Amino acid sequence: MPSSVQHRRVFVLGNPDKGEVPTAMKRLESLVAQHAVLAGAELDVLARSAVSANPDVIIVLGGDGTLISVARSLADQQVPLIGVNFGKLGFLTPFLLDELIEHFDSVIAAEAPISKRTMLSVRVSGANGSTTFESLCLNDCVVHAGPPFRMISLSVELDGRSLTQVDGDGIIVCTPTGSTAHNMSAGGPILMSQVEGMVLTPMNAHSLTHRPLVINASSQLVIEVSECNPGTTAIMDGQVQCPLTQGDRIHIQLAKPRVSVVLNPRDAKWESLVSKLHWGSSD
Repeated sequence: MPSSVQHRRVFVLGNPDKGEVPTAMKRLESLVAQHAVLAGAELDVLARSAVSANPDVIIVLGGDGTLISVARSLADQQVPLIGVNFGKLGFLTPFLLDELIEHFDSVIAAEAPISKRTMLSVRVSGANGSTTFESLCLNDCVVHAGPPFRMISLSVELDGRSLTQVDGDGIIVCTPTGSTAHNMSAGGPILMSQVEGMVLTPMNAHSLTHRPLVINASSQLVIEVSECNPGTTAIMDGQVQCPLTQGDRIHIQLAKPRVSVVLNPRDAKWESLVSKLHWGSSD
């Protein structure tokens, strides 16, 4: 066991809504205490308690949604996240519990392979220009028509200039990480996680000319709500919501913090896409 591992501070966070997680957490607490420094353990999907413990790495027990919630709550205090999958697909949580236990020392080491993921910074301003909402998101910001689900109208600016107007069910703006989520289901492109950029995907646009657009990392998007429904909402990562009204402006750009996700060294780059979503399968 490398001497550096013995001094690594490890915090364990677990989703309390996942039935197997509490038992797994107890098992991991014991393992961490034997091999490294147990900085703490908490059944929570937010990282408030973990941040105060100053960990070198955080083990997250849950699914992709759990890791996304933890990453967003870390904001600019990011530390490497080790995702243990107790959910469905597990794109961001590549380890099974037994795999983590088997390779524990190499996974928590400072030299463990890491994927750096971009986040979006989202700010909503009212018609008077004042900020009414701010959030980060790791996957996407979705402007959704909402009840009563009539078509809405959104004006899009790119880097201070008018780009287009989208009439339809809304718009998805996603990171490369989020390109395999709502964006993919809506017909948007899949981006490798290392790509520096964002994707803008109209949802059910009332036009034959609107297609998904990949824009570069320095871009600044502004989406103005021209016409909306009572239930029109901006939704971050499917977890955080901001109600919208006519005249609201959603400002979106890449955030400065990067999320560090520890990779499973046994997985190839496209392993999850091929094995879990059957990309390119001839079956």
